[in-house]
Order: sequence, then C-alpha cells, then structure tokens
Amino acid sequence: MTRKVTKAIFPVAGLGTRFLPATKSIPKEIMTLVDRPLIQYAIDEAREAGITEFIFVTSRGKGALEDYFDHAHELESSLKKSGKTELLDILRGTNMDSGAIAYVRQHKALGLGHAVWCARRLLGDEPVAVILTDDVIMGEPPCLQQMVEAYKETGGTMVATMEVPIEKTKAYGVLDIAEDMGAIVRAKGMVEKPKENPPSNLAVIGRYILAPTVMDNLNKLKQGAGGEIQLTDAIADEIDEGRGVYGLRFRGQRFDCGSKAGFLQATVAFGLARDELKDEFAEYLHDIMSMRKAAE
Repeated sequence: MTRKVTKAIFPVAGLGTRFLPATKSIPKEIMTLVDRPLIQYAIDEAREAGITEFIFVTSRGKGALEDYFDHAHELESSLKKSGKTELLDILRGTNMDSGAIAYVRQHKALGLGHAVWCARRLLGDEPVAVILTDDVIMGEPPCLQQMVEAYKETGGTMVATMEVPIEKTKAYGVLDIAEDMGAIVRAKGMVEKPKENPPSNLAVIGRYILAPTVMDNLNKLKQGAGGEIQLTDAIADEIDEGRGVYGLRFRGQRFDCGSKAGFLQATVAFGLARDELKDEFAEYLHDIMSMRKAAE
C-alpha cells in the first residue's frame, strides 16, 4: 500500500533575472497571471491534490512571498465593513494556517536537486510532491491531483510528462521508456537536456512525486559532486537500483511562465477562461489581430 502524499516542496529561491527589472523588488513567484500570483496557482493545485503541509525553499529577498500568505487583518476588516463578501472570500483563500508553511533557506544556487535536498529534515520517511511554480498547468482535474491518483496504483517515483517536438527535447529532462501503458509509462532511464539522440520525445515538466529513497540519492550527490545537483540524477539512481520510476501524461495545458513569451501566453489563456473577462478580452484580441493583418 502506498503512503499518502501530504507534503509538497516549492523551490522558490531563484532570482527571476529573466523578468528584470520587475523582479528587482518583488519575487517572481508573486508576479500575477490576471489577478493571482504564480504561487497561488501552485498552492491551489497542491490543496486540490490533498497537500496539507507546504515547504518553501527560499533565499534572501523573498520576504514579500512570505508576507503574501499572512493574514491581512486590516484589509479583511475593511472588506467586511464594506460588505464586500466576495472579495473577502477571495482574500481568505490566500491565507495559510499557522504551521502549515515551513520556510527553508537555500544559501547557494546549486540546482533543483540541491533545493529539494535542503528540505530533507522536514520530510521523514514519506513521499513528497515537488511543484515548480514556473510551470503553470491548466488542467481538470489539476495536474498534481491526476498524479496522486496514478501514484496510488504505481507507488515509486512519478514525474509529469508531455510530448514535445524532438528538436526541443534538449531543453528538458527526457524519459527513456521501458513500458508504455498509455497515460502512464515506466521509465528505464532519464537524460537531462540531451544534446543529440534523445531516448524519446517525452519531456519531464515541473511536477514530481518523490519516493523517500530519492532523498538518500540526493545525499550521496550532495556529498560527492561539485557544481549543480540535478534532481534528474537522483531519480535516475532509483531506476539503477531497481525501484519504479513512472511518467504520467497529464491532461491539460502547460505554460512555461519562466519565459516572457510563456507568461504572456498564460495570461491570454487564463484571461479567456474567466467568464467575466472572456468576451471583452476576446473582442480586443480579435481587433488586434485584424489590425495586424490589415497592416500586412
């Protein structure tokens, strides 16, 4: 019987340099898609999947991120007095109970594997989810919930995967597939950003459920390797040691909000998905495209 997944790690220590100058004063994770910060999308997805304990791996300059989840008593009081109950409900949805969030510092930028390793003392001998806030996924049910359901059948370690053009595999970790069972695949290897001859076009994106033994593998990498510590390597060690590693072809659309183009694409998609915005926004986009075509 597989252990229930109740903890999630959010590696949020990055500087967000691709979004300068905006990220000079605010963490990238609280930049907004429509009217919600990136981190709120990640938290909501985790909650839907049954996560109750949230571990943030942070760095200097992330105080605004920590404050975001605090109770804003004056604002709540003002909304209550004004009778703005809908806004009050939205605001309360951003609050986190005392003790639900833990913060761990990553003092050196040594890679995703190192960020996950930094949270090791908070995990115990149980599986843990990892959510990368740059990857925003529009899915129903949410991606991590799909993974948790699949994990109940497979156990082991699970990664979210999607098919990408072969020429783009060099930007991802890529699965070498041992068995393709449709939505779920069993991996016999993982290659981080293959320069040539990728083993498949099935790319790993920013959602993971890690077996406790992955932390043991990260411990070895931490002790024995210089430079960046790749989570992919620790997961590949699971395969080498005969433990199951699976990929889930999730149902939904992923947006790379670590890039400006991906952030803009996500803004359009989530804007069009909102009932109160879609008609006016769609009309505006249609007018913009018509003017561009006319100019050509």
